[in-house]
Amino acid sequence: MRVKPLFIIISTLSLFLAVVLLSPTRPVVPSNSSDSPNSAKSEIWNVKRIVEWRPCNWWLQSHLPPLPSESNGYIRVNCYGGLNQMRRDFCDGVGIARLLNATLVLPKFEVAAYWNESSGFADVFDVDYFINKMNGFVKVVRELPPEISSKEPYQVDCSKRKGQFDYIESVLPSLLKYHYISITPAMSQRRDRYPKYAKAALCQACYSALRLTELLEKKANELLEAIPKPFLSLHLRFEPDMVAYSKCQYSGLSSTSMKAIQAARGDDRNPWTGEAAQIWRNRGKCPLTPNETAFILQALSIPRSTNIYLAAGDGLMEIEGLTSIYTNVVTKSALLSSEDFETMHGNTKAALDYHVSINSDSYMATYFGNMDKMVAAMRAFKGLYKTLFLSRRAFAKLTAEGLEGKALMEALWKAHKDDFIMGRGSALSDCFCEFKL
Repeated sequence: MRVKPLFIIISTLSLFLAVVLLSPTRPVVPSNSSDSPNSAKSEIWNVKRIVEWRPCNWWLQSHLPPLPSESNGYIRVNCYGGLNQMRRDFCDGVGIARLLNATLVLPKFEVAAYWNESSGFADVFDVDYFINKMNGFVKVVRELPPEISSKEPYQVDCSKRKGQFDYIESVLPSLLKYHYISITPAMSQRRDRYPKYAKAALCQACYSALRLTELLEKKANELLEAIPKPFLSLHLRFEPDMVAYSKCQYSGLSSTSMKAIQAARGDDRNPWTGEAAQIWRNRGKCPLTPNETAFILQALSIPRSTNIYLAAGDGLMEIEGLTSIYTNVVTKSALLSSEDFETMHGNTKAALDYHVSINSDSYMATYFGNMDKMVAAMRAFKGLYKTLFLSRRAFAKLTAEGLEGKALMEALWKAHKDDFIMGRGSALSDCFCEFKL
């Protein structure tokens, strides 16, 4: 008669332990009252760096060959996706135009319909400033000559090209034949194959010539002024479409979040299961939840009292996992007037996040997307090196090994300290060079 209650107790404890050990998305955050559970260490920013990335001298101080007197024709760059993806494509297009000795036409922004966004290049960026800063790097025109303007450009879509794709061999013949082409740059093109004068044009466009319009920059500065100082800009990606695209599974999410993820998955984004799911997670393919992000911030001894600006898109899920630990979190929607916020859409909101992030006291990202690469590089360009990418790979592998609590925090500290010391992710090598301290 006494065996049954004992059996029930043992079974209950076993079930509880199994749930705790098998839940990868909800690390136990220590509940002590100290500002940082990793208080024996100072903030990650106080670690001495060994390597910094700085703009290469060959770009800033190079004596460029003069532009040829005759152009081979006109190139318009077609840009798709979010603002930072379009910025990346446009920068590539500037390098291509110089490579092919073409005159650059202001780009066409093709924005996804679901953003309800119709703003073009001139609605986001200062055109006069861009043309002035590109003088000597590449020819730029606002308008086409009459004999060209009545025609639609011949379309050259290189976006799906793979391998060692060569623009001179594949695109120049079309430019010479039609004199006016539109191009979608190849994502796989290796910029290190460009001659330096073409790379210099790309670098100048990306980091010196693109400035927000006066109106948008004014609004961005108002937002910047409203954020309590000093502050950390945190680019957090845990939206339904991001999770659906990752094909990752999460336990412990709210029913609302699970429904939103399932709706975003549709029929062709089924998540990985079994061993494949763990391999995928260990490769760093799964977005960090807000709860996991808060845990890593504590592991890096970021005080809970830190002012955090949340640079994130609409629809962020499970945000309580962060704000329950870091209570001084501010957002665009809270700081902007309701009228300003409601009239803004994808491009303009992304432009505000970008401006705030490149001017923040420190910047962290849970992803390594187009915005993050551009922000990190611009911060390096401005000499701001408190920049770090939270490692999804390290978090996945360490939790898969069974680490938790203080042991997990110690291991995460070491992994991120090594990245920070070596400047990993601070900038890309296209326009920046390593500088040993």
